[in-house]
Amino acid sequence: MSRHETSPTTVQPASNHRPNACCFCWCCCCSCSWNEDRERAWRASRETKLETIPNCEACAKPTPEEVRGWAQSFDKLMKSPAGRNVFREFLRTEYSEENMLFWLACEELKAECNKHTIDEKARMIYEDYISILSPKEVSLDSRVREVINRKMQEPSSHTFDDAQLQIYTLMHRDSYPRFLNSAIYKSLLQSVSHSSSES
Repeated sequence: MSRHETSPTTVQPASNHRPNACCFCWCCCCSCSWNEDRERAWRASRETKLETIPNCEACAKPTPEEVRGWAQSFDKLMKSPAGRNVFREFLRTEYSEENMLFWLACEELKAECNKHTIDEKARMIYEDYISILSPKEVSLDSRVREVINRKMQEPSSHTFDDAQLQIYTLMHRDSYPRFLNSAIYKSLLQSVSHSSSES
């Protein structure tokens, strides 16, 4: 399928209703019906040009210590696959999920070694997150955009490093404090603390 035949929008689950509290955002690891909805949406999303980015990272259910650790530093949150999933779910409620998707795409690009694949992924990232025509355009300053435009003449695995750092900083300063005060994080903390006290 060519990159130009696909829809630019990400497929969302039909419902945000969560029938089972066991499944906050490590939804790849349990079998509740919300997980089944997410898996169907993930399969459908493989039809889009962002098929290399999973709808939800596979990870184990976080421990209470891990969840509490996310409040200690943004780095701890972003280094945890479960933490990224929960934070991404929060960003979706603020209509800024593209920031996490862009950051994940950059991480994936940095791990790539094949020159042809780097070219393809860099162009997809540019079209999806940098182009002013994209509905998922991330907020970057003009200096960083100019740097990217120059680097796109010969893309490398580090073409978006400046932009990735700017988006990481934006999420840290802007979204992270609200995440720590959100119902999503507080409910999760209560849920994992409650289940650990029962075991």
